[in-house]
Amino acid sequence: MTKSELIQHMADANPHLYQRDIERIVTTIFEEITSALESGNRVELRGFGAFSIKNRGSRVGRNPRSGEVVNVAAKRLPYFKTGKQLREKLNG
Repeated sequence: MTKSELIQHMADANPHLYQRDIERIVTTIFEEITSALESGNRVELRGFGAFSIKNRGSRVGRNPRSGEVVNVAAKRLPYFKTGKQLREKLNG
């Protein structure tokens, strides 16, 4: 599901709200999650899951085409762990 599909689905489920308001709400939620992760905080949505940052250290890799050794820089990656209620719904 894309962001626009999510907004449309929510608009269909809530006809008393304007679509532009729903779009603003969804965008604000995503921006808040993003800014919290940028500042190193964890975001937990009870029953749904938790967003956090995983740090990957620098390492030595190889270019698969040439076999040349390449240094890969350290990275911060977003990580999502599903909540218990979501896992239970998905697995019956």
